[in-house]
Amino acid sequence: MQRKPKDLNQSAAERLQADAEALNAALADLVRVYQFRDRDRICCFDISVTQCYALEALVEHGPMRSQALATRLLLDKSTTTRVVDALERKGYVERRPDDQDARAVSLRITRSGRSLYDTINRGLIAQQAELLADLDPATRASVTDVIRRLAKAAEARFVSGVSVDAGAPVCGTAGCS
Repeated sequence: MQRKPKDLNQSAAERLQADAEALNAALADLVRVYQFRDRDRICCFDISVTQCYALEALVEHGPMRSQALATRLLLDKSTTTRVVDALERKGYVERRPDDQDARAVSLRITRSGRSLYDTINRGLIAQQAELLADLDPATRASVTDVIRRLAKAAEARFVSGVSVDAGAPVCGTAGCS
């Protein structure tokens, strides 16, 4: 979607609204492309995108309990259990007694799970390198910085349940309220 030129007579609120609309359109385009890319790149390894995110969480953060993984993936506990069950059946994740509480179970990535994750991640990073190749180093750094800042701000604002519009429904793993 093309952005409309700024009207110098617009108020700050109108410019913010126009910028928010442009950002929404740009992010929708980017997310749509990445959803298809991830699905096409990851699913050929016989795991879902969500299962790959679970492997990534275990690689980046180490062993954790199912509830911690559910929180990290923004999933409810039953969905997380199904994701982990599938990964365990495929030999990519194992359940073991938790180091701090023998009554609890900790999820750990296996060697084959780590190997699969590394293979998938290398392919995704190679695609990012191709995407960034035509940009100068300063632009690449700026783009990465802005995306990180937007992700952090969105997580702080939206994942915590804070809504931009006080009257808008808030939806989470239990549905909308």
